[in-house]
Amino acid sequence: MKLNTFSRFLLLCLFFSQAVKGDEEFVVEDIQVRGLQRISVGTVYNYLPVNVGESFSLDNVAPAIKALFKTGFFKDVSLEREGSTLIVNVVERPSIAKIIFEGNKDLSKDDLTKALKKIGLAEGKVFDRQVLDKVEQELSRQYFSHGKYGLKITTEVSNLTRNRVGIRIKISEGRVAKIKQINIVGNTVFDEKTLLSKLELNTSNLLSFYTKDDQYSKQKLSADLETLRSYYLDRGYINFSIESTQVAITPDKKDIYVTINVKEGDVYTLDKVKLAGNLIVPPEELIKLMKVGPGEIFSRKNATETSKAISDRLGDDGYAFANVNMVPEINEAKKTVDMTFFVDPAKRVYVRRINFKGNSKTRDEVLRREMRQMESSWASSSKIERSKTRLERLGYFEEVNVETPPVVGSADQIDVNYSVVEKPSGNLMAGIGFSQVQGIILNANIAQDNVFGSGKRVNIAFNNSSYMTSYQFGFNNPYFTVDGVSQGYNLGYTKRNAGQINIANYTTNVANAGVNFGIPLNEFDNLRFDLDVRHTDLSTTDFSSTQIRDFINKEGNTFLTLSPAIGWTHDTLNRAIFPNKGGQQRLSALATVPGSDLEYFKVAYKHQIYLPLAKDFTFRLHGEVAYGNGYGKTDSLPFFENYFGGGTGSVRGFKNNTLGPKDSNGFSFGGSTKIIGNAELFFPVPFMPETKSVRLGTFFDAGRIDNNFGLNNLKYSAGISGEWMSPFGALSVSAALPLNATTTAPDGTIGDTKQIFQFNFGQNF
Repeated sequence: MKLNTFSRFLLLCLFFSQAVKGDEEFVVEDIQVRGLQRISVGTVYNYLPVNVGESFSLDNVAPAIKALFKTGFFKDVSLEREGSTLIVNVVERPSIAKIIFEGNKDLSKDDLTKALKKIGLAEGKVFDRQVLDKVEQELSRQYFSHGKYGLKITTEVSNLTRNRVGIRIKISEGRVAKIKQINIVGNTVFDEKTLLSKLELNTSNLLSFYTKDDQYSKQKLSADLETLRSYYLDRGYINFSIESTQVAITPDKKDIYVTINVKEGDVYTLDKVKLAGNLIVPPEELIKLMKVGPGEIFSRKNATETSKAISDRLGDDGYAFANVNMVPEINEAKKTVDMTFFVDPAKRVYVRRINFKGNSKTRDEVLRREMRQMESSWASSSKIERSKTRLERLGYFEEVNVETPPVVGSADQIDVNYSVVEKPSGNLMAGIGFSQVQGIILNANIAQDNVFGSGKRVNIAFNNSSYMTSYQFGFNNPYFTVDGVSQGYNLGYTKRNAGQINIANYTTNVANAGVNFGIPLNEFDNLRFDLDVRHTDLSTTDFSSTQIRDFINKEGNTFLTLSPAIGWTHDTLNRAIFPNKGGQQRLSALATVPGSDLEYFKVAYKHQIYLPLAKDFTFRLHGEVAYGNGYGKTDSLPFFENYFGGGTGSVRGFKNNTLGPKDSNGFSFGGSTKIIGNAELFFPVPFMPETKSVRLGTFFDAGRIDNNFGLNNLKYSAGISGEWMSPFGALSVSAALPLNATTTAPDGTIGDTKQIFQFNFGQNF
């Protein structure tokens, strides 16, 4: 019996069994509702299709009862008449007080709660047993999408006080069904192994415990089918189709077999490529953006990229809603395609307002001065995106998003809305410890990159140990002028006893003061000018080497130097913290002015590039070259200005500052040249792919510290690294294995010092 027929039958029974006493029509002078517990009388009056003062008869009974049943609030309804009063008797359905899940491991309580809410089963809602019957179906759908086909579900309903119920859902998830075999049928051009390597789904392998690629899901299969389709379409098989897909599961629900039937078709080449429509910009500019041409094999990917490139170019001139449609004309006889890119620029739009949201600490002007898109000017997609990148590169925000909604009631205006999530812009590093080498160690470093939300930076540092006592103060205003010229100051005093950290034995007292300016040349290039004055007192110890004593005998032990410096930076990194695209080049030169107590110079070049390989996988290449020497009355680079290598930021696995030449006592003496190279692959933490504050890496380091250039005697290491922007500070760790460490250096001195595990730590506030 159909449900609608049953409903009519039930209503008919209710009509005769619960009819109003008396057959005559009467005028309702009052309405009373009996049996309510939670639902208000007003709710019943609202749904009841009769009001006081209206006539009521047997013809009105069925519609009234049906209207109240339709609300879903009641499991029984009857009508009675007492004189001119209409009595409505109801029995409320119970409400759901609590839903308890037991046995769920693969899906969280929140996921299951959201799934049941979609079918109308949630705490606080009216309980309907018919809805409860849908629970198993919905939860099965959720678990099947995770490959749990051995699922068993039982439900229990307990009656509680005040007409409430509690629902207990017991779940036995069973083991995940694994993909036993994937077959592709119908392929002749590409072998099955090649095609299977493109799919996300896979049979069980050594990495499946992490990648879960052997767990079947309908969503993954749909994505893989699209990947397969794109693979053929990008290679000219324009008529490629997937004929059918079969998914079979074994009776024990442990193994799954997937079969994909394909029809490849023929290869098509491009015959003609044309531009049509309202081009707006000169055609020669658009032709340069074309990634497809006559005679080439048809590629949907290249055609799509061409369409996007043309659309982006129009967007730079204010046509933010431009459409570039690909119109192919297929010649089945010749197996060719004529491709026309039809350009519809739509209306040119300009920006009404630029709005910021989420910057509770950072001042509006700090964000606004990074904007490359201006208000009341034509909208430019590249400028809007570049402005977003500049906000990310400030380092003040965890996340930056941008939206460009059209202005309501206007066809040629948009607003640009940037939303940011601020993060702690201050950094506090503090530590206390004990070392057999340095003794008791105290250090503190307070840095605020965004003082009072102004974008200015203040740094105060203190370090005290048996090796060093240091006091430093720094200030930088990135917008000293409205044109973006920066200005900074630094002031400091440092006392070092180098022998305490296995560097050559000597002590220095250095007082320094300096000023610097940064001048932006364009969007990506910057010049920096520094001027520092430094007073250095150099002293020997009882264990100072011959090289140090010879230097003091020749040059003295007190030096006053004035050193101007210039630096050039080309920076295209997409963000300041954890970049994954772009690069950075730095070239710097420093020299003491003629007449200083020491006359020397130093030049350095550093280059790094980030290459996104796949989702969340980034490859980083870094190289650094530096050289220093004396001039005039100074024969060579002063030894306390030498370069050192080893440790974090250099060649990991070797102890900090221990690479390179040694003095006559066998301690690290540094060198006048430095060559460092690093290759590192960053990837997300297993089981935490969505975490943006943590990343892991595997690396290969190489480096050399010496007094002459060359690639001989390079030191190598390889290992793994981890970086975490934690609530307690920036933490970086590495475990590296030196690949060619030696116990004795080529000159017969002490060889390399290993340090497998290394880390840096700071606390945010």
